[in-house]
Amino acid sequence: MFFMRLRRSTKPIFIFLALVFALSFVFLGVGSGSSGIGDLLRGNIFGGGGGSSGTSVGKAQDRLKKNPNDAAAYHDLARAYEAKRDNTRAIDALSNYTRLRPKDVSGLTELAALYLNQADAARQQAQVAQAQLSQGTLFTPAVGGKLGSAVGKNPITDASTGPATSAFTTAYQQMQSAYASAVGAYRRVAARTPNDPTVQLQLASAAETATDYKTAIAAYKRFLKLAPDDPSAPQVRQRIKLLKSAPSVGGSSTR
Repeated sequence: MFFMRLRRSTKPIFIFLALVFALSFVFLGVGSGSSGIGDLLRGNIFGGGGGSSGTSVGKAQDRLKKNPNDAAAYHDLARAYEAKRDNTRAIDALSNYTRLRPKDVSGLTELAALYLNQADAARQQAQVAQAQLSQGTLFTPAVGGKLGSAVGKNPITDASTGPATSAFTTAYQQMQSAYASAVGAYRRVAARTPNDPTVQLQLASAAETATDYKTAIAAYKRFLKLAPDDPSAPQVRQRIKLLKSAPSVGGSSTR
């Protein structure tokens, strides 16, 4: 995973970070609006599990006050928060549920989906900040150029790009952290269902968006071994080819 603090005065670092961001979401087709493998695997989050539907946040919390180890109450609380689009609290509640029910594959899959939602929200925030930075620095003179020396710093540009730079860095790091958490949840699912090709596809897709190409390639290969004749097999083989040729976040190839 790539976590780097972006200083306002260090333009090369921002360029590199933006390049990694573009690589993940343009070259590999993530977040582009196309119907990729990751998009096909995302659907309704709460399709099963140990809780009941329609429970309010208050009722679930009341049950947890009486019994802090009520797994079903945590699951219901996660559903209630998800219905309110409070993804952070939904993740906290579902994490407690999976702690109490570590063998519940459905619960772990739901948790991974919530992390993917969290990552998508952060990605959108990063894209907005990146666009603001591009607009704010488009006509900024080069630091060492004659025009730059004559004009000096642009206070308007500095004021507009400072918050955007900070917002971009924060959103990017949150995005990467959420994707990494999704990968961890899918790893737990794969460990309990090693012969399920769909789980391998979910793990590979999450790892790819997390730029964990080694894990993604291994999971894609496992999927092909389990389901060589699946209709998605040609697309999976193409993804493997792309990932093998893509530079890693640290700058080296995955080969």
